[in-house]
Amino acid sequence: MCDEFFRCYSKEVKMTWDEAIADFLVYLRLEKSLSEKTLAAYAADVHKLRDFVESEYGVTPQQVTREHIEQLLSHLYDKGLSGSSQARVLSGVKAFFKCLLLDDAIAASPTQQIGAPKQKRSLPEVLTVGEVERILSAVDLSKPEGHRNKAIVEMLYSCGLRVSELVNLRFSDMYLEKGFLRIIGKGNKERLAPIGGKAVSTLKLYLAGRSAEVAQRSADDVVFLNRRGAKLTAAMVFLITKDLAARAGITKTVSPHTFRHSFATHLIAGGADLRAVQEMLGHESITTTEIYTHLDREYLRKAILLYHPRARRRGSAEQEKGKS
Repeated sequence: MCDEFFRCYSKEVKMTWDEAIADFLVYLRLEKSLSEKTLAAYAADVHKLRDFVESEYGVTPQQVTREHIEQLLSHLYDKGLSGSSQARVLSGVKAFFKCLLLDDAIAASPTQQIGAPKQKRSLPEVLTVGEVERILSAVDLSKPEGHRNKAIVEMLYSCGLRVSELVNLRFSDMYLEKGFLRIIGKGNKERLAPIGGKAVSTLKLYLAGRSAEVAQRSADDVVFLNRRGAKLTAAMVFLITKDLAARAGITKTVSPHTFRHSFATHLIAGGADLRAVQEMLGHESITTTEIYTHLDREYLRKAILLYHPRARRRGSAEQEKGKS
């Protein structure tokens, strides 16, 4: 990987932490095309390692051992970081040492054979189909922003979009006659997201009224605009979905991502192929998508406990046992 962007280090030459971290961020920016926000997260992970091993052991990046990293994870656990937060730090540290390995600065990564910390896997909040319909019905179409807000909910739910993907959607990304959207997701990765007939109809109703709006020059290709004609912000979409859920009488915590979770769960519950859902969501790893199969099984388990006569009695017995 050594080229004009990177210094080639001999394994005998000591690197400073500043040099190693600078090279790592250049690698992520140029080779991985990551966003500045993601770069900052990776840098924060490596700085946790640096701060710990420098203060405790006074070692350079090339002198870090597996034991040092295991001690870091133990330190983070003692500070109260959750398993998922520890795993996030470990992921950044692993990427850092992979970069050093590619730079030929180390012979082997000290992160080899270190497993991810155990995580409590929490299931995301999901809406039922009926709850989604109630939220859509709660939109006041008599207001100027009514058709826009309804189109927002339809697009989030029908296409499984992230809120960032929704607010950055452009006319040049839409192929409505073919039933697809071109989405630029995390890490500038491109995918095609199918869009159904209901979402298309709702979107066209919004766009028919939108043509009368004056779009700012910077937003002339952006689909969703605010009242001033500028691009809608993610924060505003959060407020819109929260307000509509309250109007619909939904007591669950609802955010734009809730519709994405619901999209995936309802597809898998209906028998959709897991790989197809992975593609539609833009997940790099299928293990990320598999959480929705667990979610669907949880729905099935609850349905049996609620409605099957024998399961109901068993559930009641367990409850009584818990009270005693």
